[in-house]
Parts: sequence; structure tokens; C-alpha cells
Amino acid sequence: MRSDISEIVAGVISSVLPDTAVMEKIAEILRERELNNVILVAIGKAAWRMSSTAKSVLGDRISNGILITKYGHSEGNIENIEIYEAGHPLPDENTLLATKRALEMTSKLSSNQTVLFLISGGGSALFELPKDGITIAEMQDITNQLLKSGASIVEVNTVRKHLSAVKGGRFAQHVAPAKVISLVLSDVLEDRLDSIASGPAYPDSSTSQQALEIVKRYNIRLSQKAFEALGEETPKNIDNVESYVIGSVRTACKKAQQLAKAMGYNALLLTTSLDCEAREVGRMFGSIAKEIKNYDKPIEKPCAIIAGGETVVHVKGNGKGGRNQELALSFALSVERLDRVALCSFGTDGTDGPTDAAGGIVDGQTVQKIRRAGYSPEELLENNDSYTALKIANDLLITGPTGTNVNDVIILLVV
Repeated sequence: MRSDISEIVAGVISSVLPDTAVMEKIAEILRERELNNVILVAIGKAAWRMSSTAKSVLGDRISNGILITKYGHSEGNIENIEIYEAGHPLPDENTLLATKRALEMTSKLSSNQTVLFLISGGGSALFELPKDGITIAEMQDITNQLLKSGASIVEVNTVRKHLSAVKGGRFAQHVAPAKVISLVLSDVLEDRLDSIASGPAYPDSSTSQQALEIVKRYNIRLSQKAFEALGEETPKNIDNVESYVIGSVRTACKKAQQLAKAMGYNALLLTTSLDCEAREVGRMFGSIAKEIKNYDKPIEKPCAIIAGGETVVHVKGNGKGGRNQELALSFALSVERLDRVALCSFGTDGTDGPTDAAGGIVDGQTVQKIRRAGYSPEELLENNDSYTALKIANDLLITGPTGTNVNDVIILLVV
């Protein structure tokens, strides 16, 4: 079962690598119009692969460009493209340096120029310039508070948009009157273009009032300058941008379902919109596994249950982990000693929280391995220390950076 899961994971990641999607969309655009004098700007964990493909298709049509990606996600030089690596999930000084360079490169453009804007998950942290009076240290603190509060990614980005000089449509305003063609690899539920990377080139549907309510709901500490910035409305009308979603978690989940069926499993795609607490989802999948074992419901064995989305973790402890590892550990506790069940929860980008793991692959014996090593899996979960727990069990999934990012995928096998 673990071997089957590993094969499905590899196939899922391959299915959402941006190379083919970028190539096909640019080729389609070129059939409709001529593209010349293009400035490339790419942000996110998949920025290098997206840029490399775009450069191979457009060649000298790209006059110059810049890509900003997470540390360790660049794969080498690309002709005429400046490459920056910066902090994620928290922005850092290199974020500011790279963003300022991108703004400099795209200033004073004319109406006959085009910005090819390549967006992928992670762009919110990697492309950032706080409004005047807000320091990068405060942006880090606010982002960290939001991430630990259990706020959804849409809520996190609503606040970040209102504190930023480039998010919430402001980058599109900056490059006008040049046209922007955005190719987007979605890591946001329902592919909301105003939330992916905090929507730097898309009209913002969120409001200042919503941002203020989120800050109040999660008791986020703000300076007076930041509080005032939240009251400034984001652009609601932008007319110089075309946006295309070229990949999403639904693509990944459908590939997982297809691969599981080919292996002989009855495969059910449960949802691509998970957005609740990670440990609650783990328990839910444990309940589903028991229902299938006992009653062959909602689907007969051997079966695969597939789901996708982005869960959240309300951090109360001081342990190390990520939402996929926490989900996997919670599932393992709920199916302790249950035979012939296995679950994998992983981030398609190859990273889960501030760790080197993409997630975890667990089964009914995972918790027993942790207990035999002298640790309490319950205490580790309570301390948000899922990385330690799964490392003890040798159940971490480590893929390294994948070059893509379309949310998380969960695969449950029951035989």
C-alpha cells in the first residue's frame, strides 16, 4: 500500500508541473496575437520552472525579466532573467530587495509593452513591499500571528493585501498602461484570482472592513500605521490584465483518482475544497477508514479516497510540523492497530510548514512505533510536534522542492 501511495504521489506531482501548461497557454496566445517586447515577472515556488518554459517558448521576445522564488527552488541561470531567492512563509529582506527590483524593472512602461506575470503558490510571501511606515519586521510578525491563529489562507491574504504596496491589484496599477498577461498556478481553494499570491494583478473583492474584522477576530497585534493602512481600500477596477488559471488542486486530485483506478482500487474523489482544522480532517479520515473496513461504505474495498485543499493548524504548542504532518499524525492516532489502511497527506510543492518534509505516509502501525520509542503521540500532537512524531516512526514524506504548488492532496487506501 505504501508503494502504491508513493507511486500515486509521484504521478500527481508530475501532472501539475507547470512546464506543459505554460507552454500550451503561451502557444495558444501566440496563435491569437503577436507578442514582442515582453517583460517577464514570475513569483512563487514554481517561478523558476514557469520562467524557464516561458523563455524556451518566447525566446528573444522576452527583453528582460525577474523571478522571485523560495530559497532552494532555483535550478540555475535563465538567459536575461534575474533570479532572486527569498523567505517563505515569512517575507524577509531579500523579499524587499527583489520586489523593489521588479518594480524598478516595470516602471514607466508604454502601452505597447506586455508584462508576462507568472504566479504560483508562495507569491504572497515572496512578492512584498509594505506600505510606507510599516516595516518588514512588522509584516513578518503580522503574518506569523495570522498563520498561527488558524486563519484561512483567504483571511491571511485579505489582511496582507491591505498592508501592501503591490498586492490587491496594485502591481497591475504600477505597470499600466502596459498590458499584463497572468498565467496562474492556483494554490487557493476555488481558484480565487484575487487571493492567489494576494492578487497583485487582479481587482480585489475584499474590503478594508473585512480586513479589520479578521484582525479583531484573531486578536492580531498591529501598530498604529498598520491599523491605518488597513483602512485604505484596494483597487476594485483594473482593465489592463488578462488572467488564466493553468493548474489547480483539482487537476492533481483527478490524476490521483485516475492512477488509483489503474492500480485496481475503487476510487472516490471526495472534495477539492478542504479548509478546516488539520487534526479534525485526520480524525474524519480515520472514521471513513473504519466505516469502509466494517461496512464497505461509502465505497467498497479495495478503495482509494482522494481529497484536496488547504487545512489550517491553530498552533498552541512549540513543536515542529506542518498541516499535512499534523493531519497524518491525527489520522494515525484514530486508526491505531487497524490493519490494511494507509494515508498520505502532502503539499504538492514538497514543503509542509517550516520543515523539509512534504507531509507524511502513515498506517495503523505508525502510533505503535512512536510508543515503542518511548514517546507519547498524543503529547506530540498536542504540542504541534508532528514532525518529530513522524520522524520517529520513519513516516515522513520527503520529496524535496518539486517546482510546482497547487495545495495539498490526501490519499487514503483501504483494502
